[in-house]
Amino acid sequence: MSAMTNTARRMHELLEPICMVSFASDECNEELAALGHRSYWDGYFASRAAPLGRVPAEVVHAAFYNFADGEVARHIPSAWETIPPEASVAARRRGSAASLRRILGDELTGSPGLARAADLTTQAAASAPTAGRMMYAGMRTLPVPNDPVERLWQSATTLREHRGDGHIAALVGARIGGAEAHVLAALEMGIHPPESFGRVHHLPKRRLAAIMAGLRERGIVDVDGRFTDAGRETKDRIEALTDELAAAPYEGLSAAEFDELVTLLEPITARLVATGSE
Repeated sequence: MSAMTNTARRMHELLEPICMVSFASDECNEELAALGHRSYWDGYFASRAAPLGRVPAEVVHAAFYNFADGEVARHIPSAWETIPPEASVAARRRGSAASLRRILGDELTGSPGLARAADLTTQAAASAPTAGRMMYAGMRTLPVPNDPVERLWQSATTLREHRGDGHIAALVGARIGGAEAHVLAALEMGIHPPESFGRVHHLPKRRLAAIMAGLRERGIVDVDGRFTDAGRETKDRIEALTDELAAAPYEGLSAAEFDELVTLLEPITARLVATGSE
């Protein structure tokens, strides 16, 4: 792995727990429910897609990539009919920051180190080209929060969307569809049969059978639904390219700034990992 690829992987490990509070903790859901969103998924789609503007479900489906046909349309645009996208994305930011404050505690969230980490993460998040990066470009249009905790969460999430855009490009290049990507992820996590993975188990059985049959025909999984050597190579190649494509933002930091950011983020991430970002 190149130095910049290693950099991107290390930053993903450090920033992902910060982003995960949006999905794993209660405060974000509570903020979105208080707006009037009827379910978790209404709030999820409305708040995450909000930086794209009032686009139709087909655009959100394309940008998110790995949801089943029709899933997005059950929530977009209806979730925006009475709640403006701007209100949803603001609620997501407030709730996520509230989770970080609760988990990390006043001493850490009020420290100069966290404020500096937020500044450096924001610097990186504003450093990459937006061409071909739909979700990243959308996040870049949001005003940068003054509050350090909100700024850290938003910048970490902006970098997560940048990485996600690149991951989708890697999947498309490998001809791996959204549902197939979930199967590969399940196998990577040691889940067997992969059809039992939570992101695909709800799909119709005929659809799941067709997905697995297609992966077998391409030599990616064997008759038992496990990785073949070629399948493992495909998955590794996708992840390596994802790291490579995720490196650009960190070129906006000097070597000293990057080392400083890693040092500042390590205790923050350690606390979040210890709690499961909950």
